[in-house]
Amino acid sequence: MRAHDLSAGGDVMDRVGWCARAAASAYGCDSAAEVRLINVSENATFLVTAPGTEPCILRVHRLGYHTEPEIASELAWMDALRAEAGVRTPRILPAADGRRVVTVTEPGSGARRHCVRFEFLPGGEPAEITAGYFAQLGEITARMHRHARQWARPGWFSRFHWDYDAAFGAEARWGRWQHGLGIGSEERAVLGRVTGVLRARLGAFGTGPERYGLVHADTRLANLLITDDAVRVIDFDDSGFSWYLYDLGTSVSFFEHDPEVPALVDAWLTGYRRVAELPAADEAEIWTFILYRRLLLVAWIGSHPAADIAGQLGAGYTRDSCELAESYLSRH
Repeated sequence: MRAHDLSAGGDVMDRVGWCARAAASAYGCDSAAEVRLINVSENATFLVTAPGTEPCILRVHRLGYHTEPEIASELAWMDALRAEAGVRTPRILPAADGRRVVTVTEPGSGARRHCVRFEFLPGGEPAEITAGYFAQLGEITARMHRHARQWARPGWFSRFHWDYDAAFGAEARWGRWQHGLGIGSEERAVLGRVTGVLRARLGAFGTGPERYGLVHADTRLANLLITDDAVRVIDFDDSGFSWYLYDLGTSVSFFEHDPEVPALVDAWLTGYRRVAELPAADEAEIWTFILYRRLLLVAWIGSHPAADIAGQLGAGYTRDSCELAESYLSRH
């Protein structure tokens, strides 16, 4: 895993802010526009505002996570979902010369950062999680999956995989869960047992085209926009190839242990089945994918200290993960 450079400390965010302002200029934004950092997670996200113009979102990519063709592939799927599947994704706003991905050279380090500008969509993360929202999310997710199964991807399309090796192998994409916060001998033992069970069950589940394909891979609360009782999904930066049910696992990210989760999962399934079938054999593995995502997030918290939620959850998330793992192991 390449280190998450936005967590490196020092003046890295000053340099990233410089890149954002340079990219805004390249995209033709007003020279007097305010470029304000609003989020640091996998990438740095900025809100660009200027009097008399519509606000827009500018994403400055971390180093080494995606190549430019991989970013172009993400944008192509977002376009296709909006045009062909009735999924409202943000429009990509190109530069005057037509470039959708603008690359700027960071001062001092010489690093080259990719940047993308999106339209600003109204709405915000849901203040309260309800079954109604989860039913809508399930329906939207089913539309994305149906589209992914039918879509003739461009020949140059390239995205990574979220298979077992990418999640938990020697080069795990988000680092190893063994390096998560609060991992001691007891935690290592129980989480090690559960990863073994996950590997066996996923191997039996298989990666046939009816179960494994192109997914959003991060439909967590922070990537939902709620407006007028509608749910929109944003941020396809982690989209790639995985099990379709992984999207359900991501929908309860960071609160998998909440007692309301089973009811929310039922609501998600109700919405999903308005569009697509989900066989009983697939439904039986839902908690496999919830635990799969949970362990990925234990690793993510350990390797992304700059993210606000990582600091908020800390080692307590690991402790709760162990309890969840014990419960899962008792049933599997």
